[in-house]
Amino acid sequence: MRTTTSPASPAISGRWRRTAASALGTAALVLAGLGTAAHASAAPAATTTTTSAKVTWAATPCATPKHKGDLTCDSFRVTGGTTAFQKERAAETGKAAKVTPKASAASPTGYGPSDLQDAYGLTDAASSSGSGETIAIVDAYDDPNAAADLAKYRTYYGLPACTVANGCFKKVSQSGSTTSLPSADSGWAEEESLDLDMAGAVCPNCKILLVEATSSSMANLGKAVNEAVTLGAKFVSNSYGGSESSSDTSYDTSYFKHAGVAITVSAGDEGYGAEYPAASKYVTSVGGTALSTSSTTRGWTEKVWNTSSTEGTGSGCSAYDAKPTWQTDTGCAKRTISDVSAVADPATGVSVYDSYGVTAGWYTFGGTSASAPIIAAVYALAGTPGSSDYPASYPYADTSALNDVTSGSNGTCSSSAAYLCTAKSGYDGPTGLGTPQGTDAFTG
Repeated sequence: MRTTTSPASPAISGRWRRTAASALGTAALVLAGLGTAAHASAAPAATTTTTSAKVTWAATPCATPKHKGDLTCDSFRVTGGTTAFQKERAAETGKAAKVTPKASAASPTGYGPSDLQDAYGLTDAASSSGSGETIAIVDAYDDPNAAADLAKYRTYYGLPACTVANGCFKKVSQSGSTTSLPSADSGWAEEESLDLDMAGAVCPNCKILLVEATSSSMANLGKAVNEAVTLGAKFVSNSYGGSESSSDTSYDTSYFKHAGVAITVSAGDEGYGAEYPAASKYVTSVGGTALSTSSTTRGWTEKVWNTSSTEGTGSGCSAYDAKPTWQTDTGCAKRTISDVSAVADPATGVSVYDSYGVTAGWYTFGGTSASAPIIAAVYALAGTPGSSDYPASYPYADTSALNDVTSGSNGTCSSSAAYLCTAKSGYDGPTGLGTPQGTDAFTG
């Protein structure tokens, strides 16, 4: 992410800002065994590995900016250990398996479509809804294997074919061209595989439009968002972000103010602290949780995803964007992140098939890059938004149709606004209003 500056908000600890002191902070984390990729430095930095409960992962290459001012993806790829999915399957079969570090697995090691649909009460909707709806995925650079990898994922899980030939899948540049595409990038290709697979996992009957920006600048990614809307998508997922700037309100008007379109944006992966475009008042900012099976009636349990002081779901107060009318919390004078959430913890991560620039096979991913397309797909299952609506308001009108996440934190805020960092009953920053419990909270 771009270097983040601290907004005028409740005093915090638990999130190290990526400034000139980042090298010292990273060294301290490495000594403690908690290193992460230096997302916000202007120049690329070496990616280090995070470990949690014997699961290891590393930030995908697109989490390090190529150029100063670039936005970065919000994803991590598991490199070793035994994921929540594997532990649950081992308990059922009596056979344990481990991810081979830095290599693909022959079969999935993360949650698949049936897991996600079951966890979020979407099984019936996923089988009967979404036909005729288009989910747009906006990312930077080209993934030459996007269509083929998506087909592998969907075939394995028995999802309906979604190909260029049958009209379900389309890949275009930010100008809408199907032939003149951006340069290929293996790091962003990982991100694109994650996004495409999650959209299809939750809404198997939806069409998918992949819009590839020329670069990861806000201008080019913004143009890609506009192109997605021009091409008819009513649901647009964005799994990237960067630090806020005084230009954000103009970006709002130029790129994200699309009435009748549900636009979702990852809240970020560096713990407490606002980033853009998640801070836009026109989008649904999506936080992240750790998702595990449980003996509850629901069969699943969630808590705030947080690994260390510099890694976990984003939340916080915008320094620039006005608070939308539907948001009523009092700890932030301006826009508060997040609105809703879904699974993002790499240790409880999702299954993805990828082949470009990596060993072809199955990987497990996490980060709020996973939660943003999941929520976009839930909106799609809920149906086309009202033509004059900004669907970010929908969950606030029906909070009973959400799973309230009440445990965990992503930092330490002042006691007067602890909810900005710590989950509680009702609204909180890290998980927003909660996670999907069916589609009712995502329709107008």
